[in-house]
Amino acid sequence: MAAAPPIIALRDVRLTLGGEPLFMGVDLALARGQKIALVGRNGAGKSTLMRILAGRAEPDGGDVFRQPGATARHLLQEPDFTGFPTALAYVADGLAPDLAYRAEAELGAWGVPFDLDLSKASGGQSRRIALAHAFAHDPDILLLDEPTNHLDVPAIELLEQELAAFRGACLIVSHDRRFLENVSSHVAWLRQSVVRTLDKGYRDFEPWAESIEAGEEKAFDKLTVQLKAEERWMARGVTARRRRNMGRVRKLQDMRAEKRDRRAALADAANTANLAIDAGAQSSKLVMEAKGLSKTFQTPGGPLPIVRDLNLRVMRGDRLGLIGPNGAGKTTLLKLILGRIDPDAGSLRLAKNLEIAYLDQTRTTLKPDETLWDTLAPLGGDQIIVRGHPKHVAAYAKDFMFESRQLRQPVSALSGGERNRLTLALALAKPSNLLVLDEPTNDLDIETLDLLEDMLADYDGTLLLVSHDRAFVDNVVTSILTPEGDGVWLETPGGYSDYLSQRKPGSKAATAFRSSAPDEPAKGGPKSPAPAKPASAKLSYKDARRLEELTRLMPERRAEIEQLEDAMADASTFSRDPKGFEVRANRLTAARTELDAYETEWLELEDKRETLARG
Repeated sequence: MAAAPPIIALRDVRLTLGGEPLFMGVDLALARGQKIALVGRNGAGKSTLMRILAGRAEPDGGDVFRQPGATARHLLQEPDFTGFPTALAYVADGLAPDLAYRAEAELGAWGVPFDLDLSKASGGQSRRIALAHAFAHDPDILLLDEPTNHLDVPAIELLEQELAAFRGACLIVSHDRRFLENVSSHVAWLRQSVVRTLDKGYRDFEPWAESIEAGEEKAFDKLTVQLKAEERWMARGVTARRRRNMGRVRKLQDMRAEKRDRRAALADAANTANLAIDAGAQSSKLVMEAKGLSKTFQTPGGPLPIVRDLNLRVMRGDRLGLIGPNGAGKTTLLKLILGRIDPDAGSLRLAKNLEIAYLDQTRTTLKPDETLWDTLAPLGGDQIIVRGHPKHVAAYAKDFMFESRQLRQPVSALSGGERNRLTLALALAKPSNLLVLDEPTNDLDIETLDLLEDMLADYDGTLLLVSHDRAFVDNVVTSILTPEGDGVWLETPGGYSDYLSQRKPGSKAATAFRSSAPDEPAKGGPKSPAPAKPASAKLSYKDARRLEELTRLMPERRAEIEQLEDAMADASTFSRDPKGFEVRANRLTAARTELDAYETEWLELEDKRETLARG
């Protein structure tokens, strides 16, 4: 089948900013029905490329093609509502009278009041209004720059549904990997000033990108060998054959230039955040225990229960995620279980030796007028104490991808992603045995998210996490708390995907891990009988034996995986023994799958044991 003609396209687009080339020969085409994920590092130029497509910026060279009559909508990270008093006025602007109903329909779908004063709109409301505006106009081209920022999970899932029904061409910049996996049909990778395209969705991006990077490393190694051979030839007698062999001299110079470019490219690929954290002194086994915790706010519309009768235990090493809609009280609950605000009822017990590192959602720890240097070293000097050891401010800043020239800039000059990295740098500098992260993924690029996940995997302390990033939650936590309405919170083992499967109506998981009191019976109806206590407050003999067996199998499998990875790390292994290499590779895949299954089964049995022990 012939490829669909592009609605909009870039051909050989070039742009230089501040004397440095941002784009060098970018080619990109969007056809009707395509939903392309535009990925790349922060600062690579994704938003600039999108502005060129939207006609908001001009390239230095190349062509920008758009089908005559094609309409486009560009969703900016910060929408401009100037001149529009209400949400309906903004969304309906530009719609023909017979299509005005679309504005009301979209605002209704996104849960935004028609008469909302735009000067008082929250970040989440502003984003939903901007999305309602874009979809109400049904453009041919939709350009979305970080559309999931400030959206909660239900709103993100609604956006996925809207995009699934959208018939035009769409280009999306987002750090939300699960969102990209669910909506994209193609990937455009902006790297080293050019765009590479994959005719598959984001689910297939990682192995494709790894294959490209591996090929570049192989080409670099080959070029190094060729360069050494040419240098040996030059040393043997280029002078005697100077006139005849100037072409070879030029070839050598070209190869040296190419090597410099490739080395710079590989160095750029390696220039990622260096995240690490010290778990500090080991906390008590019981980190936190809440019994009957309740909190209700009095609002003009009546009482608003945030938490009702919450019973919760957090043990050392637990990784608890809080996920749910905006306004459900996640941050309030977080402060309650940390003892930062008082409950209306119930009791809270915290370990005495807690060392808490807290990443606040509002980033209030940052002062806009201070420089990066003063923020990292508030007591002056050129060193910062990082996990108990002195480190130069510039070196520590470099670990978080800040350049030396930025150290004297005010915090107000930083982008959202840079401010988030700076807050992470402050939080991760001090030792802690309890790490509290409130929306840590906002504005982080995908590579930094991967590194943050790796850091948390190595962290020996306890983690409390609030996030709307479903992939991040799935990859980091061991259990989650979700609001079920009327102040009731549900605890389920695993990540968000596990929660979705476990809370099916009638499933055991929907009730087995309920952390709050049962729902009140209907007025006038018979009271439900008290649940019978289990006959035994411990695991069955079979489950107990299996738990012991898994405790032995997991470290064995981890050790096997490490041995296989070490054996395959030798580059000469494949050439010496290709069959053996293939056998090891297959076994490594199987061992990782087995370990994942063991860990999942262990978590389920351990949760079952703790539930029985609590009676």
